[in-house]
Amino acid sequence: MKQQLIDTTKQPSIINDLTIESHDTSQGQIDPIEIGLYLDEIQKDGKYIEGNKLREKLKSQPVLNACVLNYLLKNPDLIPDDWKGKYVYFWGTIYRSSAGRLYVRYLFWNGVRWNENYSWLGIDWLSFDPAAVRDSKLFLGSLPDILTINGIKYQQIK
Repeated sequence: MKQQLIDTTKQPSIINDLTIESHDTSQGQIDPIEIGLYLDEIQKDGKYIEGNKLREKLKSQPVLNACVLNYLLKNPDLIPDDWKGKYVYFWGTIYRSSAGRLYVRYLFWNGVRWNENYSWLGIDWLSFDPAAVRDSKLFLGSLPDILTINGIKYQQIK
């Protein structure tokens, strides 16, 4: 059975009293196999970065939006086990509260099932707070049908 593509151009769900501040739809439709995790260098080795600064640094990354989070919550069998113990953020959609604070939603394992929440951009992001990104090197469809490495030809099985 062919995996369904995730449409990132849709309007994501609204949570609590938050409104959508920004929603990046530039990723179009993606295959769930293309989802990867990204940590900025500043988040590694016990270091941390404040959310507003991280948001600026992530502008050069193919971050995924809340449509992907919604899809994964409806299809939890697609979420890799190695995401457990992490808070995976979907920076492609930023929310604003009535008080003017900015938030980003995240996915996490609560010990029983996958759940979601959101964090204020004024807090710090650590090494267990990766961003969900489109990782095209994970998508075999982006490779040629025949790939030659060190003179050996490999054919992609479809």
